[in-house]
Amino acid sequence: MERVSALDEPLKKSLGPATAKVMAEQLGLHTVGDLLHHYPRRYEERGQLTTLADLPLDEDVTVVAQVADSRILTFNQGRGQRLEITLTDGSGRLQLVFFGRGIHKPHKELPPGSRGMFAGKVSVFNRKLQLAHPTYVPLGREGADTVADAASAVDDFAGKLIPIYPACKGLESWKITKAVDAVLPRAAEAVDPLPPALREGRGFVPLPEALLKVHRPDTKADIEDARQRLKWDEAFVLQVALARRRFADAQLPAVARKPVADGVLDAFDARLPFTLTDGQRKVTGEIFADLATEHPMHRLLQGEVGSGKTLVALRAMLTVVDAGGQAAMLAPTEVLAQQHHRSITEMMGELAQGGMLGGAEHATKIVLLTGSMGAAARRQALLDLVTGEAGIVIGTHALIEDKVRFHDLGLVVVDEQHRFGVEQRDALRSKGKQPPHLLVMTATPIPRTVAMTVFGDLETSVLDQLPAGRSPIASHVVPAQDKPHFLARAWERVREEVGKGHQAYVVCPRIGDDEEESDKAQKTQKAKKAAAEDAEKRPPLAVVEVAEQLTRGPLAGLRIEVLHGRMQPDDKDAVMRRFAAGEVDVLVATTVIEVGVNVPNATAMVIMDADRFGVSQLHQLRGRVGRGSAPGLCLLVTDMPEASPARARLRAVADTLDGFELSRIDLEQRREGDVLGQAQSGARSSLRMLAVIDDEEVIAAAREEATAVVVRDPELTDSPELRTALEALLDTEREQFLDKG
Repeated sequence: MERVSALDEPLKKSLGPATAKVMAEQLGLHTVGDLLHHYPRRYEERGQLTTLADLPLDEDVTVVAQVADSRILTFNQGRGQRLEITLTDGSGRLQLVFFGRGIHKPHKELPPGSRGMFAGKVSVFNRKLQLAHPTYVPLGREGADTVADAASAVDDFAGKLIPIYPACKGLESWKITKAVDAVLPRAAEAVDPLPPALREGRGFVPLPEALLKVHRPDTKADIEDARQRLKWDEAFVLQVALARRRFADAQLPAVARKPVADGVLDAFDARLPFTLTDGQRKVTGEIFADLATEHPMHRLLQGEVGSGKTLVALRAMLTVVDAGGQAAMLAPTEVLAQQHHRSITEMMGELAQGGMLGGAEHATKIVLLTGSMGAAARRQALLDLVTGEAGIVIGTHALIEDKVRFHDLGLVVVDEQHRFGVEQRDALRSKGKQPPHLLVMTATPIPRTVAMTVFGDLETSVLDQLPAGRSPIASHVVPAQDKPHFLARAWERVREEVGKGHQAYVVCPRIGDDEEESDKAQKTQKAKKAAAEDAEKRPPLAVVEVAEQLTRGPLAGLRIEVLHGRMQPDDKDAVMRRFAAGEVDVLVATTVIEVGVNVPNATAMVIMDADRFGVSQLHQLRGRVGRGSAPGLCLLVTDMPEASPARARLRAVADTLDGFELSRIDLEQRREGDVLGQAQSGARSSLRMLAVIDDEEVIAAAREEATAVVVRDPELTDSPELRTALEALLDTEREQFLDKG
């Protein structure tokens, strides 16, 4: 029988049920191991011993001095009390200040004539040096202690690093310190996941030592040693999980889909009214090379808004069709699925009419499959797929349902990967007779470190070159609260664009009736909770209300329509068709237009309550304009004050069109776990020490080592400790997906 690790012991055995309950409910800590991996957020540093004459401003110091004077003062008409203690050491004077109900203890313990050690940050008040609420240790009266005793106490106190833990209501940092003290001896039994050769080769301290040093460091060097080791553990175990998935995928068989001369692809290329960019040609070469192998492609295609990812994906799909297979494109929303279906059908013309009158000699059939389709249309689409009549299907989650069968599924294209989990893309891949090739696309630029961490089971291609003819987008922040005339001018600019024959979007964070908001809107609200908290109490602006106000007010006389997620699919599609046809001047919408919507004649976008959206989301939205030959304009409307963090975020968006730079800013401003957890499963939010943005070198090195370990020993037979750590990282569900590939 396998011995249960001491670190798996429930906390209630060590700390008692009351403390354990708070730790579980508030901090998600259940076992001794969980608590040992609840690391200090920072360390309060007691500066090295110094004299009062040499005190540096704004630095942490420790002094030994005698109390010259101690007095309690009242303020706020007697309702408040302040304790002021004046210290002297013969070289200078320093004032200690304590406020509130806790003043009586230091008043009693530090009478005039007594000595003590005092630690805190030096500041100036009323031209006097002071320490506010210092930490102190009384040393008795002058002459009462031996010099040796005082020196020993000073050594224990001065320069000490005090851990400050992420705390919660009912469990302050000092209580967590006490709890950690109770379980810290168990660190000696921590199972070390790093193979000994790797650990020694990189000069890391053993895991038990790292845990001791991170919780109870003697020096800053201890903290650094511990952090380096613990960061590496997190990066390495995660990269081993991803390397095992890559390895398992590489063992799977797949049908090689090689380009065929004079097929649909060649006919399509001949129709294109432009030449491919260098970037599109390079990425296409990588994809075609993967498709030609007898193992499934697993590739992430990330690119700037409007870089032509859909065209690259379509050419990959046509290659598979030419080779006798079928391709499926999975889109996150019905609006996007319909948009893809419409634009791809238009791009292909008679090449998309396979089996129909008027179809070209080399042609295929393209079908749409969404949850809201009528029964007859759905039946026909399913029949076209199972017989192989349709070479390409574009759809939503409806593609994943059990009823959907393919004749020969050769390629799965997942659009906007951040909307789907590993499980969903695997469910679709399981519909092939053999595992199909997989191309994952995202228009949300991802820093390299996140690509290695979140999408580490995929090879990465980047499209960072915009096609010729794409126009620049000018972006400006409109401070509606500070300068209402700026908002009035924004609506004038919309009128001017419409006057030139162009169209505009107005984006709002909310739909705006009394029904429950759509999941998308709720997620946006949740993700932007911080912005909402410091915003005014009013609810976010809503599509329905803003559309009415614009129709009656600044945009009266223009053709205005609304688009949001709770409309019937047919109604949504009809609105988009009218907008694309130029029959609508201004589309007031939620973020349903965030990705994929392509109306080259739309040149202006006004984003209301822009502070309620994420940085990358604003960049996505902005990418809907400037898609034709006329320059684009994006106006970010906000009520937030000039000095607020929200305004700083908006300025960053206005100042750069570089999506990769903005994605860095976005990630730096959000908790790592949020980003990683949303992108995949909960395993990613296990990162406690590793900072995905800052620790690129650690992640890259860990990926390299992990790959080497897995190639040498795929089942980790020779590394049982690593296998144990891996099982702890991955929940059962993820382990199944890891094993099945």
